[in-house]
Amino acid sequence: QVLLVESGGGSVQSGGSLRLSCVASGYGFRDFCMAWFRQSPGKQREAVAAIGSGGTKSYTDYVKGRFTISRDSAKNTLYLQMNSLKPEDTAMYYCAAVPPPCAVPGEMAYNYWGQGTQVTVSS
Repeated sequence: QVLLVESGGGSVQSGGSLRLSCVASGYGFRDFCMAWFRQSPGKQREAVAAIGSGGTKSYTDYVKGRFTISRDSAKNTLYLQMNSLKPEDTAMYYCAAVPPPCAVPGEMAYNYWGQGTQVTVSS
């Protein structure tokens, strides 16, 4: 069983930055593919960024150049550095994990989810 706990959300002004963290408990984190998703009220959940066990990364187009996903396997922690935030980035952000075999980029069904952390960007 894998437990994911996000933190780092908050309220910032447009153009500001936040760093989200996701701490994973359980066995095998370093071999999992990990991702960040987000969901705004009334909208479908959407993928933001993903990272493979070897460090390969993928981003959705609307965050490229602004967001950076990273992982520290020694700390069982996934990060999302968000810069140049825009009001449309306002959402609940979720951490997700899937055990191997998995590949980034790639279409995967994530097995484990965190409870989410709220990000609010004001204009």
